[in-house]
Amino acid sequence: MGAPRFELVPIDRLKGHEEVVATDLAHLIVSLRSSRIVREPILVAASSLVILNGHHRVAALRALGARTAPAWVVDYDDPKITLGRWDNGPTLTKPDVIARAESGRPFPPKTTRHRVLLDLPERPTSLTELGVSRDLEFEPAATDGPG
Repeated sequence: MGAPRFELVPIDRLKGHEEVVATDLAHLIVSLRSSRIVREPILVAASSLVILNGHHRVAALRALGARTAPAWVVDYDDPKITLGRWDNGPTLTKPDVIARAESGRPFPPKTTRHRVLLDLPERPTSLTELGVSRDLEFEPAATDGPG
C-alpha cells in the first residue's frame, strides 16, 4: 500500500461516481469566489482517478475555470479506506463505485460514504494555484444538473 500523496490533478481527468446537489454547489461556488481558497483537498483513487470525496468541490472548481484540483491520491484498496452508505439500501462495494464512475452513470447525491483512517493533513490551496484567473469575471454558475 502506497502512502497518500498530495497532487494537483488535472480536473479533466477526474471521474465522478455521484451527482451533486445544485443548491449545495451554488453555495460552494459563492464561498470559493469569496475565500479564493480550497481548504480541504478532494480524495481520489490512484489507479482510476475516481473521486471518492469532493464531488461538489470538483464541480465548483470546474465552474470557476480551474485546470487542476487539489487532491489526496490514495490506494483505494487500502483497508483504512472503508465504504458505506449515507442512507439505507443495498451494500455497495468499491468495484461498484469505480464501475459507476467509468460508466458515466453516477449514483444519486450522498449515496456513498467513504471513511478514511489515514493521516491527511490540511492543505489549503489558492484558486490561483489551480489555474483560476485572478482577474476572471465570473459568470453565474450553471447549477441545473449533475456536475
